[in-house]
Amino acid sequence: MADADPLDDRKHEAAVAAVAAHVRSGTVIGLGSGSTANHVVREIGRLLGSGVLREVVGVPTSERTAALARGLDVPLTTLDEHPRLAVALDGADEVAPGLALVKGLGGALLREKVVASAAERFVVVADHTKEVDRLGVRAPVPVEVIVFAERVCALGLEALGARPTLRRSADGSPFVTDEGNHILDCRFDRIDDPEELGRAIHDVAGVVEHGLFLGRAVEAFLAGPDGVRRLLP
Repeated sequence: MADADPLDDRKHEAAVAAVAAHVRSGTVIGLGSGSTANHVVREIGRLLGSGVLREVVGVPTSERTAALARGLDVPLTTLDEHPRLAVALDGADEVAPGLALVKGLGGALLREKVVASAAERFVVVADHTKEVDRLGVRAPVPVEVIVFAERVCALGLEALGARPTLRRSADGSPFVTDEGNHILDCRFDRIDDPEELGRAIHDVAGVVEHGLFLGRAVEAFLAGPDGVRRLLP
């Protein structure tokens, strides 16, 4: 039998706490992507199956999340049908003071940001290793770009101080997002002003979206060896 993964256990604990605090029967919610968000989907599926929750419908942020939800009998809908959501629960790759985030290492940052923007409350679910003093310490900033402008975008991002690397799939081919775009993972020596950096990245022609999520999260559930902490901006 494989050994238990303590970090995965922490992710599960954070997901259970976040769902208990924010998911209510009769609501439409955003379902995030990634390993921690998967625990959120599984917990919602469990509660729907047991009857504790009823008539919860999800908008998935990726095709992978949609497939997981369907397998757990979590009903799904679209933003066309429900453009306003009660809450969106998603993971993060970095969580800095003020709940500034880097997201997108899973490749779903565009849909994740759209769903977060459509939600009345955007809630982060993560383990304690994602907490940082400032953004860019551990994770690169993913930048989704149209394929046609990939090289132009890379040069524009370099001018902002980035060291962009084209994300590739396991077989070595360029990673393609659910929207058919590529991702440039951008390392910066230091991010002193995330807001200004985000605006500058958006000004690069061909950029679709970036993984700086600023001023969006209303709460974060971070699980560590001592339990789950609830953080506010």
